[in-house]
Amino acid sequence: MKQKWIPAQTREILNKYGITLKKSLGQNFLTDLHVLDKIVRAANLTETSGVIEIGPGIGALTEQLAKVAKKVVAIEIDHRLIPVLNDLFKETDNIEVIHGDALKVDLHQLIQEHFQDVQSLHVVANLPYYVTSPLITRLLEGRLPLKNMVLMIQKEVADRLIAHPGTKDYGSLSVFVQYFAEPSGVARVPSHVFVPRPKVDSSVVKLHIREKPNVQVINEDLFFRVVRAAFGQRRKTLLNTLHTRLLSNVSKTEVENLITSAGIDPKRRGETLDLKEFAALTEVIYTSANQ
Repeated sequence: MKQKWIPAQTREILNKYGITLKKSLGQNFLTDLHVLDKIVRAANLTETSGVIEIGPGIGALTEQLAKVAKKVVAIEIDHRLIPVLNDLFKETDNIEVIHGDALKVDLHQLIQEHFQDVQSLHVVANLPYYVTSPLITRLLEGRLPLKNMVLMIQKEVADRLIAHPGTKDYGSLSVFVQYFAEPSGVARVPSHVFVPRPKVDSSVVKLHIREKPNVQVINEDLFFRVVRAAFGQRRKTLLNTLHTRLLSNVSKTEVENLITSAGIDPKRRGETLDLKEFAALTEVIYTSANQ
């Protein structure tokens, strides 16, 4: 594939098509080929891979993905960028551009229509900061047939995804992501390699999708309710926050007994529990409620 984009051309392309970037869409375009290469390599793509790219912008990452993968479907929310992408890749057979919101597009249907002949499916994206958490949640809850996701996101959010119990970054998002996937850091990305330059640094993270969740839970909905409640008041003990936010219909003594029966000290804080402990806590709460 002939190179269609180089970092120095970013502003030139935007000016050519009369495009001014919108802060409301979190548009910051990467201009560093080394970072692009790290993203592509982290996805472990082959000539039999399919890629869903979210937020292609003006196609810098799209082009690099298409050099390796069998097919790339790029979902772009900004209608002004659709003709730019179609123009840049009009002679590239394995790139398809779709105008849409990745939070609303029927991804199962998209996969069925475009990726029947691939052996592995990946999501690669440079995510706007404002949509990071809801989009990750949608992708994981949707249980799409993905091998992995490689995402460039705000550094602070990336730190939360890979955080361990007992650390300041560990929270309900950490537990949620680690339930469905095995997260790892790929690269830190300074703000100066973007156009325009954002006010914060970014990180690239890889989420290797688990074939089955990290822990077996008796009731998944209750599991995540327990997790959210446990992190609802970080400075309070597990006993106090669960009683306040989840189990106010029973006495505090009963809540204490439930936590203890799960093998957990009621005086601990929720941020110290790992996924197995949250699963054990969910089981005793579920069992007690259904006796």
